[in-house]
Amino acid sequence: MANHSQFGFQDASSPIMEELVEFHDHALMVALAICSLVLYLLALMLMEKLSSNTVDAQEIELVWTILPAIVLVMLALPSLQILYMMDEIDEPDLTLKAIGHQWYWTYEYTDFKDLSFDSYMIPTPDLPLGNFRLLEVDHRIVIPMESPIRVIVTADDVLHSWAVPSLGVKTDAIPGRLNQTSFITTRPGIFYGQCSEICGANHSFMPIVVESAPLNYFENWSSLLSS
Repeated sequence: MANHSQFGFQDASSPIMEELVEFHDHALMVALAICSLVLYLLALMLMEKLSSNTVDAQEIELVWTILPAIVLVMLALPSLQILYMMDEIDEPDLTLKAIGHQWYWTYEYTDFKDLSFDSYMIPTPDLPLGNFRLLEVDHRIVIPMESPIRVIVTADDVLHSWAVPSLGVKTDAIPGRLNQTSFITTRPGIFYGQCSEICGANHSFMPIVVESAPLNYFENWSSLLSS
């Protein structure tokens, strides 16, 4: 959950998000090293008189050709690894279908015979005390903790995007197309997201709420809803 004046990512609640946070820190350290080197060279040029008699400097040209290539490889390898991890979907325990509408979500649990519902934002006048404005919904997604979850995302009308920052997932919902993503929640909790594609006048009012719970709680919840 985001906090006021927060600087940085939300707390990671999935292995993918943990990898993304680590890669972000890694990329920032590389950027800091490059900026420090550039500032040092600028200061050196301002404070000292460099010789203008040098016509050819093959050693320097070799360094500033090889060094950027090494830096790019250091950034590309972990980035590609995370991309492959995000695309990998290996025998999910549960498949959830998310359908975007103007301006609400429909969820279908495809592993159950009759378990689907619409999820609307709770208007501010109807919001219970202590709940989050513009983030609470009337029906939350409930998933079992520490289980591979596959989410199939599509849309009924215009472009939408199903995104939950704490879980490191963001998938476009496109009419006539099925996109998919997967994640595993590493702890119980309630995770908030929103539609991340401008989809009309009420784009800001179609939040996403994912509740991660122990398996026995999920089984009781699903049997109650599907009965």
